[in-house]
Amino acid sequence: YIIALKVFTLVFRVFLFVFWDMGEKHSLTYIYTAFSKPVNLPGLHEFTAMGLLDNSMIDYYDSENQVKVPKQDWMKQHLEPEYWEKGTQSRKSKEQWFKVNIDILMKRMRQNDNDTHILQWMHGCEGETQPDGTMKFVRGMDMYNYDGNDFLSFDDNHQVWVAPIHAAEETKRKWDEVQVLKEYTKGYLEKECMEWMSKFRGFGKEKIEKASPPEVYLFTRKVNIEQNIILTCLATGFYPGEIILNIKRNGRVLTKEDGLVTSGYRPNHDHTFQRRDHVEILKSDVSAYICEVEHLASKRHVNQTWGENLFKLLFLQIEPGGSRYREKSSGQRIEPYKINTALCKKSDK
Repeated sequence: YIIALKVFTLVFRVFLFVFWDMGEKHSLTYIYTAFSKPVNLPGLHEFTAMGLLDNSMIDYYDSENQVKVPKQDWMKQHLEPEYWEKGTQSRKSKEQWFKVNIDILMKRMRQNDNDTHILQWMHGCEGETQPDGTMKFVRGMDMYNYDGNDFLSFDDNHQVWVAPIHAAEETKRKWDEVQVLKEYTKGYLEKECMEWMSKFRGFGKEKIEKASPPEVYLFTRKVNIEQNIILTCLATGFYPGEIILNIKRNGRVLTKEDGLVTSGYRPNHDHTFQRRDHVEILKSDVSAYICEVEHLASKRHVNQTWGENLFKLLFLQIEPGGSRYREKSSGQRIEPYKINTALCKKSDK
């Protein structure tokens, strides 16, 4: 259970860094996760790799099946078997690379072989669609994480590796001396990755760009302070990710100065998004509270008012390894909305 929770934490941190504010931007990301030894837990393999387009899984590989497979029908339809065969060989090579490097890090840090250690590697690019339909490079990311701590990352602007901890300084010195590696990394992030992202988006354009309207739910939950309650507005299932969500008190839009807290845009498992805003108020407050949601792409405009018949007690349950949000209310069950937890190096197209 502790191992599963650690993996969930590592992956979730990656998503917070990469996908917190999607806006008009798009991303292609590959994430690899490797354990120092088998963990014998359901759904956790010694080595796992996933490719993600706009945070939706497009390909997958694990050490048990040892085959790179498409996770979207349009990826299977547009890419020849040779692509998947070459991808499988690349994944197998990376799997061996991880075995070697976890062993090196464990010896460098004088760690016990009886403990389980985790090495993650994430790289990818983010671009923004231009009026002429082209994709403009925004930023690249190439980073390593070891046992829950940032280990090494590539500074694309200055073409140097950054070591936030002492144990990574030796690797930084060696990699900084290899000019061809730095040039290749920068070139992949800024050009090759962007080209593959545009190509993949073209493959699934019809499905990816189809607008989906939001579903809106209102909740009320108790807090430790007896006289207070929290009002929550959840909009979920919408695509694209641009949405207007306001909580209003007597017609006035509340802001962070009023104590409003927002989750920002978060991805669901099915390529859609969700956003959750909440504010803490006095139980005795008789003001009219309204949640206004407007999704321009789907032309959906919703206004819902909190009232006695809408006040439900909300319990938030996070399941280890799944980042799944499940709402439970008295007499009613709402289907779970899952944030896709993904597990991604160079030239992994």
